[in-house]
Amino acid sequence: MSRIVVDFDRCEGHGLCEQTAPEVFRLDDEGELQLTHEEVAPEDERAVAAAVRVCPVAALKVRP
Repeated sequence: MSRIVVDFDRCEGHGLCEQTAPEVFRLDDEGELQLTHEEVAPEDERAVAAAVRVCPVAALKVRP
């Protein structure tokens, strides 16, 4: 199973990942990114890949 890697130093809290894959990505009340889980479930693969693509600061990656 793949894992989501977040570069929290780069993340600016735009929220595009949350809009694209809300089942995996959440912004807390301060705009900090929270993951609901780090491993990418098969049913979330497409949404997570889309979230990685739309991140304007390239703070998201998926690793095997």
